[in-house]
Amino acid sequence: MNIGELAKRTGLSSSRIRFYERAGLLTTVDRGPNGYRTYPPQAVLVLTLITTAQNAGFSLEEIRRLLPSDLERWQHDGLLEALRRKVADIEALEARLAENKAQLVSLIADIEAKPDDIDCATNARRVLSRVVGQETESHLEGAGDIKPTGKASRRWQTKAG
Repeated sequence: MNIGELAKRTGLSSSRIRFYERAGLLTTVDRGPNGYRTYPPQAVLVLTLITTAQNAGFSLEEIRRLLPSDLERWQHDGLLEALRRKVADIEALEARLAENKAQLVSLIADIEAKPDDIDCATNARRVLSRVVGQETESHLEGAGDIKPTGKASRRWQTKAG
C-alpha cells in the first residue's frame, strides 16, 4: 500500500509516517520503480504499536529498543520488564501529582480562610509564610542534625550528637 492508504488506515499524517521511518521505527518500507514508498500490511500494526506506546509514555528511543524488526520475534522478558518499569514510573508520577494536588488544595483553603480583619496583601503574606515554613521543614527532614535556631532567625546550628 502507498503512504496515503497507510495514513488513512492509521489516522496518522504522511509526514508523521515518514518521521517514524527516518527515526528507524518503521523499517518495512520498500520503494517501487517509480520511487514511491510501499508498505506491507504489517505497517498498520507497527504504527498502531508505536502510537499506543507513545500514548502510554514511552519515548521513541524506548520504543525503538522494544520493537522487534520482525513482529514474530518479541523479546518477552525485555518487553515485560519495560512495561513494569513504565507502570512504576506512572505510579511515581501519580504520587507526585497527588502530593502537588494536596498542597494546592491546602493553599486554596488557606487563602479562603482569610480573616475578615485583614486585607488581601496581609493574607497573602500570611499564606506565603506558611508555605515557606512548610517548604523549609520538608527540606530539613533529610538534613540530619541541622536545625534552624528560630522562626525569625536566619542562623543555623547543629545539635550536639
